[in-house]
Amino acid sequence: MKHSLWIKTLCICYLACFGSLTAFAQSDYPSKPVKIIVPFPPGGTTDLMARISAEQLTKILKQAFVIENVAGGGGVIGAERAAGAQPDGYTLVMTGVGQNAVAHGLDPNLKYDSMKDFAHISLIDLGPNVLVVHPDRPFKTLKDIVDYARANPGKLDYGYTYASSGHMAMELLRQATATCADPKKKLNCNPLPIVGIPYRGGGPLMNAILGNEIPMEFINQDAALPYVAAGKLRPIAVSSLQRNPLYPNVPTVAESGYPGFQALSWAGISAPKGTPKPALDKLEATMIQALQTPEVKQRIESVGFVIPPLGANAYNNFMKSEIELWTSLIKKSGIKPE
Repeated sequence: MKHSLWIKTLCICYLACFGSLTAFAQSDYPSKPVKIIVPFPPGGTTDLMARISAEQLTKILKQAFVIENVAGGGGVIGAERAAGAQPDGYTLVMTGVGQNAVAHGLDPNLKYDSMKDFAHISLIDLGPNVLVVHPDRPFKTLKDIVDYARANPGKLDYGYTYASSGHMAMELLRQATATCADPKKKLNCNPLPIVGIPYRGGGPLMNAILGNEIPMEFINQDAALPYVAAGKLRPIAVSSLQRNPLYPNVPTVAESGYPGFQALSWAGISAPKGTPKPALDKLEATMIQALQTPEVKQRIESVGFVIPPLGANAYNNFMKSEIELWTSLIKKSGIKPE
């Protein structure tokens, strides 16, 4: 009996000591460099937002936050790696519309669940796509495009990269501009009869429209801006509900006759499910602090993005709504996995 009691006492002491050490370690977080997985190559918008975030997290928390680019599968490969990483607070991941919303509609066998396998810390940016045309084309308004497409079914092309926010924006536009036998109930509808031409990446897609191989596309507003400023692309409409500050004279799709239309590009920061709450709480508070600084706000808004509602609750609610939106659209449009 005495031996058994001694063993129990020893175990209790061990657990108490272990618990206090764990609490200390979490309060001291981060005590070593933190990796942020970016599921895209260097140089893109998501990579830029990750580097802005890493810089601020490093500055505030006095520990290095380093970027690891894990490209492939439209962001899915990097997201898979992050979902399976050790949930200790030292691996984070950039989450976004393609790999964490669109992917769920395209692949019923996706190896992760964006709402169950990640702890979402905060959104970082929201921005529209811009519908642009080559300046040699006659289209000046969205109505011009819709009227031409209806009068010439199958003769108007557009370019896209598979599963991108621009691809989804165009599919949403095709549905929004559909002609329906019963418009009130949205029954027996025929989407706008335009033809999609797929391209392997944003670079080839941009070259195609600049070379007048395709007449139009939806593209992230930051990528379009230098070409719009140089007169090499003509902006027709932006896909946010409000006009974009960098395109003040360009109407929204909603203003152009399709109320409620919205298709956004977005990115946020998340961690593997099971990451200790003290670490998540510290990261959330730090991200909110960083994104509210004038310096960071200016950097994000200078490329046409806006600072979204911040924090974990807002991000969870937003991601859930985006998954529902794009899963429904993909099903309705009959888009198949590549």
